[in-house]
Amino acid sequence: MVSVAGYYTTQFGELWEKSFSDLVKEALFGLLKSVQKIDKNEIDAIFFSNMLGGVLENNLHTPSKISELLGVNIPIFRIEAACASGGAAFHLAKKYIESGSAKTVIVLGAEKMTDYSPEETTSALISAASGEEQEAGLTFPGLYAMLANFYLQKYHYKEENLAYIAVKNHFHGSLNKKAHFRKRITVKNVLESPYIAFPLKVLDSSPISDGAAAVLLTSDNNILKKLTNKIEILASEVATDSISLARRKDLDSILATKIAAEKAFKTAALAPKEINVAELHDCFSIAEILAMEDLGFWEKGTGGKNILELPTMLGNSGDLVVNTSGGLKASGHPVGATGVKQIGEIYLQLTNQAEERQVKKAHYGLAHNVGGSGGTAVVTILGI
Repeated sequence: MVSVAGYYTTQFGELWEKSFSDLVKEALFGLLKSVQKIDKNEIDAIFFSNMLGGVLENNLHTPSKISELLGVNIPIFRIEAACASGGAAFHLAKKYIESGSAKTVIVLGAEKMTDYSPEETTSALISAASGEEQEAGLTFPGLYAMLANFYLQKYHYKEENLAYIAVKNHFHGSLNKKAHFRKRITVKNVLESPYIAFPLKVLDSSPISDGAAAVLLTSDNNILKKLTNKIEILASEVATDSISLARRKDLDSILATKIAAEKAFKTAALAPKEINVAELHDCFSIAEILAMEDLGFWEKGTGGKNILELPTMLGNSGDLVVNTSGGLKASGHPVGATGVKQIGEIYLQLTNQAEERQVKKAHYGLAHNVGGSGGTAVVTILGI
């Protein structure tokens, strides 16, 4: 069995004073320091998650840079799957250990996005969409706005139904010291914020962020005996789908999420109702509602109604708490680091280290990471 045995994240946000290398170095050494009883020479490999380095940084040979920063000569792999890069890197690292190629690895995710103009960053991000969508002038706000419009019209909901997602996640973000945004907001704030692509507004949308995160994976019993905070990886599954919305059968569902989730729950021998805490890919408010339904937490078409009661907010009566980190919406979305941070947040929750945002008696957690408008999805289930 492969376990997650450590986690560290930098601050997420507009980190003007820190370079890409600064963030990577902080995450690596921060992880090793937090675990304490492990030395860098015990690391067999590193899986590095990054989406935009080759486009924005003009730097694709980052594994060699990581070797230089850490002072090791081990296999280091760069993984790219758009915004699902972190989840994909974690999945491959787990498989690498299970294959017998290593016993202890680091999954590291990092992104530096704010040093560039909005036009440059937006152009880089849309490289994860189809060529036809790019030629039509679409951006990801536009693509997710299409999904939102379809969902709202089909199930007869209003923009207000989406706003509650942002309210909940900003509340959670206010409890997270590493979050990009720590300000609580109201439904009125969301509805009065400017449109970026109807019906999605500024406060329906995750920000452009800098940040890095790292988790330690190991199957080494000698290491595990020394550590008190560790959780088991019960499942990690990946699915892909058409990159183009035009080629999808349904627009009120992300098929890749459904497939990955079904496989993950089967592998973990768990049902959705047994999950206590989840980190879902809320790049836009509609994305979390679709995820809640596609993962089996809510029935199809009921998300817009269910969220009005905020049942997945910390302190309410629901059995499942969602996006305790603040999600992408409030915690921030440095795309290569996001999937790693999601798993790290579940690690904190299951080892009772989440401080003010701790979910009581959390035994099982789920992380859901999506690339593009749903072309890739990774679902990971963790347990104690």
